[in-house]
Amino acid sequence: MRGGEPPAPARPPWVAHTLAGVLIVTVVVDLLGNLLVILSVSRNKKLRNAGNIFVVSLAIADLVVAIYPFPLVLTSIFHNGWNLGYIHCQISGFLIGLSVIGSIFNITGIALNRYCYICHSLKYDKLYSDKNSLCYVILIWVLTFAAIVPNLFVGSLQYDARIYSCTFSQSVSSAYTIAVVFFHFMFPIAIVTFCYLRIWILVIQVRRRVKPDNNPKLKPHDFRNFVTMFVVFVLFAVCWAPLNFIGLAVAVNPETVIPRIPEWLFVSSYYMAYFNSCLNAVIYGLLNQNFRREYKRIILSICTAKGFFQESSNDAAERNKSKPSPLVTNNNLVNVDSV
Repeated sequence: MRGGEPPAPARPPWVAHTLAGVLIVTVVVDLLGNLLVILSVSRNKKLRNAGNIFVVSLAIADLVVAIYPFPLVLTSIFHNGWNLGYIHCQISGFLIGLSVIGSIFNITGIALNRYCYICHSLKYDKLYSDKNSLCYVILIWVLTFAAIVPNLFVGSLQYDARIYSCTFSQSVSSAYTIAVVFFHFMFPIAIVTFCYLRIWILVIQVRRRVKPDNNPKLKPHDFRNFVTMFVVFVLFAVCWAPLNFIGLAVAVNPETVIPRIPEWLFVSSYYMAYFNSCLNAVIYGLLNQNFRREYKRIILSICTAKGFFQESSNDAAERNKSKPSPLVTNNNLVNVDSV
């Protein structure tokens, strides 16, 4: 794609308006929500743990598309075609792929973390020390870059007028498309499914009191945190499965399948996948009490224009609790500060 790009197919005006509206909502919620996630973890001591390192990494993966590729897609919608040149097209497609693969790899990392925490809790602290967790996140991003770089050499990042986007072209190479769907979607999904099935089995054992004695008791907040991340996984799988199955069908028999795929289905599958990037932060706020409380504190801090860069009230409270209370004994009176 080096010259002028063909315009989008002739459609009623409401189609472009709808796609633009969906993308604008996605970008706004993505930016605000994932910034709230990162700020919440950095401000709240209760949220600063090994598991949430992966949550922050996932938020960064979601932010990537909102900062650069999606605004370019919006520009393409408004101009009814790509007019930003070859380099921007390649960068946009590369970053979309980076975000998608980074998301599924981080979701896999979260699932493995939850699996070790709940099913192998006696080994968890050793496996997920702060240093080890940081190394795991770095490994995730190294693998993500390694997975997306081949696209630059096989010419698979192309502009598609149907979706106004520079993205992975499913019809460039059947073998490569099958490999992408398997290693970047199906295989990670299989790992995550295994982890969460094992966790659900343990949860059922705890509820029925047939849990093995060598596993510590499953606490209520552990279960709530697990449910939160399980919902994140399910939504990702639901949003991205249609596009991956279409890609797999195209790769197996492109001549027969491509003409039979309705345009509305192809476009809907893409924008449903795009929309997933803004959902995670909403899920944390709905299902995780600590995130919800920190969201409210951050928003109130911004609205009142004070205390935004100060530590969370939870951290301050914890620090105050750790201070010894000064005792003043005079005439048999005792004054205890900060009760």
